Amino acid sequence: MIPVMNVQRQYASLQKELDEAALEVLHSGGYILGPKVAEFESQFAKYCGAKFAIGVGNGTDALVIALLAAGVGAGDEVITTAMTFVSTAESIAQVGATPVFVDIDPETFTMDSSKLEAAFTSKTKAVIPVHIYGQAADMDAINEIAHAHGALVIEDCAQAAGAKYKGRRTCSLGDIACVSFFPTKNLGAAGDAGIIVTNDEALYKGCQAYRVHGSGLNGAFTYARLNGQDFDESKIDFHGNLPKYYNYIVGFNSRLDALQAAMLSVKLPHLDDWNERRRQIAAIYNDKITNPALSKPTVAEYNEHIFYVYPMKVNNRAKFRAFMEEKGITTGVYFPVPMHEQACFATLGYKHGDFPIAEDLAEHGVTIPMFPELTDEEIQTIIDAANAYTE
Repeated sequence: MIPVMNVQRQYASLQKELDEAALEVLHSGGYILGPKVAEFESQFAKYCGAKFAIGVGNGTDALVIALLAAGVGAGDEVITTAMTFVSTAESIAQVGATPVFVDIDPETFTMDSSKLEAAFTSKTKAVIPVHIYGQAADMDAINEIAHAHGALVIEDCAQAAGAKYKGRRTCSLGDIACVSFFPTKNLGAAGDAGIIVTNDEALYKGCQAYRVHGSGLNGAFTYARLNGQDFDESKIDFHGNLPKYYNYIVGFNSRLDALQAAMLSVKLPHLDDWNERRRQIAAIYNDKITNPALSKPTVAEYNEHIFYVYPMKVNNRAKFRAFMEEKGITTGVYFPVPMHEQACFATLGYKHGDFPIAEDLAEHGVTIPMFPELTDEEIQTIIDAANAYTE
């Protein structure tokens, strides 16, 4: 079977470097945070065109921590898209806030910025646009609307490491951004890992505090900021003890492992080349898949898509998937249930029909194999099968 994604091939292409990096960490005895993590944080912030990066345990933790650092909590509302992975909306609920959904653009599948204004209330504290499938949302419009209401913009970049919007990379387009390094992502770790990126020093300190139990100077600073108090570092005294034993806000144990940081540091210099190969494969699909039963993806003129997946729509998805499987090709669905129809959000009161574009994509969306190491022969096999499908 040709898989939708394949992490083994990427590992094989960098095996010597990755093995050496892993062994260096194992021999060092420094496994949590430390210089390897600091090095990768600096590298990734620079890559994104931002000042600060904070490595955390995974992409979901990144969202939760970013929301808390932004002061979002009980009684607040956060607007996001109805079509995303559950962690986007889940993180809002985890901090005690209420997710508010808007529909997606029928062409790009990202947040429909024309629907955003109507979703605001006096309780809105933040907006989380999702750069879904590797394509950036319409960030200028989203920032303008959100900031006019005094709301922060938190980019969900889980599927969009390295994507560009009007020449600027994702993670530098809002007030704060969150990335997942799940192994199948464009930039994937060897396990769970995530990062938060921002240009705001106060948010940076807040995220640093929340990832280590709300402790130390960053915890004291963040407590003061979130409670409207002045902060005077000279009055903080740890009495000769480790700062980690002084906790000012209720935080988390969510730290990027040195091993994962070392893996990511090896991979980061290759990310642009991998993304370019994805675009090349997508261009071949766009050109060679001519079956009118399949709706191919649209890229906004201002975007540089990185094609985390190659999303299409087909009327009878189950039939198409079964047909492709018979041809030895795996397909995927991202995502079969929109957020407003998830059982965990039933109490929000949404119903089927509220977000018809997201619902249509959930019912008809399908992906075909997309990863940089696909061979030309495999690509042609996929194209031939897709063109042979009949409704």
